[in-house]
Amino acid sequence: MTRYNCLVCPGYCCSHSRIAVSEFDIARLARHFDLTVEQARTKFTYHYQTKEADEQILRHQKDHIYKSVCRFFDTTERRCTIYAARPNVCRKYPYGNKCGYYDFLKFERMHQDDQEFIPSA
Repeated sequence: MTRYNCLVCPGYCCSHSRIAVSEFDIARLARHFDLTVEQARTKFTYHYQTKEADEQILRHQKDHIYKSVCRFFDTTERRCTIYAARPNVCRKYPYGNKCGYYDFLKFERMHQDDQEFIPSA
């Protein structure tokens, strides 16, 4: 049983700084946009490498609520623009039936008596 509603969230998970994608995810994006895999990799991702990580990360865009969000996030409607083609990491989030950010948001909206309230980043 799911205990959160993404439709009332301002896109917290889309603001994660590193949204890592697999080769399969890049191929899915390529098909979705009718591009080659290499074109999709170049256009939509960048290579991130440290001692701990070696990943392809989705590019971001500026956002008025969070500093930045996924490039595929509609910052006006606060929705994913590629929902059917979204990466596996997005499909699995929040890795269970409960989202901690949703619980926090729900509490703050009740406490502030404002159903539109969004905590500042």
